[in-house]
Amino acid sequence: MAKIVVFYYTQTGQTLQIAQSVCRPLVEAGHTVIYKEIIPEQPLPYPCNGKSFFNVFPESREAIPCPVKPVDLNDAAGAGLVIIAYQVWFLSPSTPFHAFFQNPAIQQYLNGKNCITLTGCRNMWVMAHEKICSYLRNAAGKPAGNIVLQDRHPNLISVMTIIRWLFYGKKERTGLLPAAGISAGDLAHAALFGKIIGGALRSGQWSDLQEQLRAAGAARCKPSIVFMEKTGYRIFGLWAKFILRKSKNNAARRNFLLKLFKYYLFVVLYLIAPVGLIFFYLAYPFLPGKLRSRN
Repeated sequence: MAKIVVFYYTQTGQTLQIAQSVCRPLVEAGHTVIYKEIIPEQPLPYPCNGKSFFNVFPESREAIPCPVKPVDLNDAAGAGLVIIAYQVWFLSPSTPFHAFFQNPAIQQYLNGKNCITLTGCRNMWVMAHEKICSYLRNAAGKPAGNIVLQDRHPNLISVMTIIRWLFYGKKERTGLLPAAGISAGDLAHAALFGKIIGGALRSGQWSDLQEQLRAAGAARCKPSIVFMEKTGYRIFGLWAKFILRKSKNNAARRNFLLKLFKYYLFVVLYLIAPVGLIFFYLAYPFLPGKLRSRN
């Protein structure tokens, strides 16, 4: 039987729920699962407000870590598998995970280990996943699989439900809005991914694990969403650099610029993005095959 170490950070608890669902079949099969929480030195609030929500944007996009408490690795030695359960913040990994991967002790620990990445998100995860993979390559870790659970509601509906959840702590259905986040059915389905991972642990064959996970629905993405995400990622980079450069040592100016970014973001989500989707589908036949083939 193998030892599996799960590194996770969560504000709402959803990420831990996903990891536990994936790992449940592994525990039932007799494997040892050890959970290691990444804890910021100054905990980020939940529920949050607009100021605290947007305040993490520049650093998350520019891979600037927040201070986190040391992670005890004493009981994590000899792990046969590492699962990294992270969040996507503004199309990038969260700042606690930037701190995690930039820690030399963690980099040394990940060297040579099979690693599975796992996230629950609204609908955009590709750029954050690419950043996580670059961190793993730098640490000489072995990316073995990727699991993504997504909010299945339409884009603009999920924007409203995530705001209601993060700002007011209301995840459940209210009025005309559905429940926020990953559905109970998808959480339960995540156990199937654990069974597939268990097969790789038994056989020692990791090369085709991602194809098996993908066939089971572990990492779906829509070409239209990827198209918008890549565009947004580049623009977010310009905004983040601009805010950091213009507000250095000036909290009032930072708050003002973050408010501008907030207004920009809502205009994009509710006015520009729908037009962008129309443009995408008109241009779809002429796009590179790699982008058109994403599923």
